[in-house]
Amino acid sequence: MFIELTDHLRCPADHEESFLVLLPVRMDGRRVVEGTLGCPRCGREVVIVGGVADFGGGEDSPAGTALDAAAVATFVGLEGPGGYLGLFGSAAAAADRLADLLPGIRLVLVNPPAGTAENEMTSMVRAGRSPLKSRSMRAAVMAGSAAADPVWVDRAADAVLPGNRLVVAGPMLARPDLEVLMEGAGLWVARKAPNRPVGA
Repeated sequence: MFIELTDHLRCPADHEESFLVLLPVRMDGRRVVEGTLGCPRCGREVVIVGGVADFGGGEDSPAGTALDAAAVATFVGLEGPGGYLGLFGSAAAAADRLADLLPGIRLVLVNPPAGTAENEMTSMVRAGRSPLKSRSMRAAVMAGSAAADPVWVDRAADAVLPGNRLVVAGPMLARPDLEVLMEGAGLWVARKAPNRPVGA
């Protein structure tokens, strides 16, 4: 994982969201190959092995998804470099092509399919609950089992910056801060309303 991703990660435990402390052991340029992430609030330690941050409880997602990279690039509507795009579950299979279609945007692969390879624009994490900080992603895309779980979808929506988009190949999640832009064929795209708190 890239060292800068640390600022976009949270401890997934049930406590107030807080930063994580990175203790790198082995680096390859800006990539952390071996090390640990520590939560100062609860003391939890997350091991980074082979560049993958393993928060525990994560499982490889199925490889198949109807979402291809060109469709994802269109749905997220991102322009210009910088920031992170979260790809949850089977959606991570599009990472290689997306890196070409969205130059300069880093990709976070959460519980990707087995055999998914990292490249110079991707970081990989495994977790039983989303470890992405609130308002830390330029967009999020979900497919597979994560997209079918309302808790995962809710956490992914939290992670999206206001004004940006959540793409889900799964059941609809109703939230007052999500404006549905498109729905059909088991897929929906929503824009997170700017400056509107959840529950408003």
